[in-house]
Amino acid sequence: MGCGSCSTGGGCAPAGCKSNGSCLTGGCGKMEVYDWLSNLDMPSNYKPFPIIEVKFKGARKEFFVNHDNIYLEIGELVAVEGPTGGYDIGHVSLTGELVRMQMKRRKTNADQVTRKVYRKATEADVEKWKVAKSMEWETMHKARTLALDLRLSMKISDVDYQGDKTKATFFYTAEGRVDFRELIKKMAEAFRIRIEMRQIGMRQEAGRLGGIGSCGRELCCSTWLTNFKTVSTAAARYQNLSLNTLKLAGQCGKLKCCLNYELDTYLDALKDIPDRVDSLQTEIGVARHQKTDIFKKLMWFSYPNTEDWIPLKVDRVKEIMAMNKKGQKPVNLKEEAVELVTTAVLDKIPDYENVVGQDSLTRLDDKPRNKGNKNNRNNQNRNKNNAERNDKTARPDKQPKPAQQTKNRPEGNKKENVNAGQPGGNAGAQPGTGQANGGQPSGNRNNRNRNNRRKKPTDKPTK
Repeated sequence: MGCGSCSTGGGCAPAGCKSNGSCLTGGCGKMEVYDWLSNLDMPSNYKPFPIIEVKFKGARKEFFVNHDNIYLEIGELVAVEGPTGGYDIGHVSLTGELVRMQMKRRKTNADQVTRKVYRKATEADVEKWKVAKSMEWETMHKARTLALDLRLSMKISDVDYQGDKTKATFFYTAEGRVDFRELIKKMAEAFRIRIEMRQIGMRQEAGRLGGIGSCGRELCCSTWLTNFKTVSTAAARYQNLSLNTLKLAGQCGKLKCCLNYELDTYLDALKDIPDRVDSLQTEIGVARHQKTDIFKKLMWFSYPNTEDWIPLKVDRVKEIMAMNKKGQKPVNLKEEAVELVTTAVLDKIPDYENVVGQDSLTRLDDKPRNKGNKNNRNNQNRNKNNAERNDKTARPDKQPKPAQQTKNRPEGNKKENVNAGQPGGNAGAQPGTGQANGGQPSGNRNNRNRNNRRKKPTDKPTK
């Protein structure tokens, strides 16, 4: 079912509606009743039931009288009479004969329903209602700040504005009674509306706020659970659960309601199991009770200073208890132990083929990684290069010297090769070699050294 106010562009998470939107009531499928009479044709002289059921924020549902016989369908927004004046906006949740059955289940008489339906909600009503709902978050945080300033031991968990924006109901939880008269005065001055304070329990608070339980599903108290039964630690003891408050407590801080779901089944199974079996007397010693498998009807015992547990059937334990009362003792419990059959785990053969050429996800787990060898080689090469660089810096004489340009000598001192036509003469000289005899080294080493030697000033300037 999709409500008229549901949308997909709101940016908030879906609250259970198939339209993937938010109905501003906490979810479309919350405490819903299936209308199994919707596809049935009523008789021609059938007079519709004049009372309808309207749901508001959270799980609040109330009955209203449709005096004007307005044709209403499930999911429509209607303007109804408020509890203390004004009007409120809600969704129609049930019409027709199912309302009569719901009133009977809630033990509500038709004479007790006095508030009436005004009209179908107009566009102006819907806009004003949305503005009022958008103010709830900011109002709740401001109210919490005022309560902290007054040092009141209470927690304001939710705020519900009326559709006409003239009244706000504050839901809070507290350990005991709280004197909030001064708080109401300050909130009335800050918000300029009528204030109503309503104290709820921890479980009701979790049902209003909602959430995901440890089972991975939405909380039972916010979806279908209406009555909260008392949950005690005895329910965990009967089911052989560890008495760990962190595991047994729900989001409300109390024991989980689901501890009572399977309690009756465990109590029926425990009828055949003896109570208070601490130990069994045998000829070789006293066997202490360790644990009990309720549904398999097995009980485990162990001797002191041994790690082996001996499984026995419940019927045999009863017989040994009767023998101990008579002063008789069995020889050894190990001779009467039950053989436990262990099921062999077979490797599953995948029922698919690798048609896309992809390898398995564990392909890297079977092959050794050569990352270390590659890193070692890189480190060795890096160390070698560093050593060569350090060696060059330590011995500057081994470094190559930059090429020095020879100074041009006077034309008179320059020697010309007269054998230009012979091989190795200047005609075969290569450019850029700096050699006069065709690129071959000159035989006169002194001339070459003289050209490369720089002149140093020997004369000192006179003062």
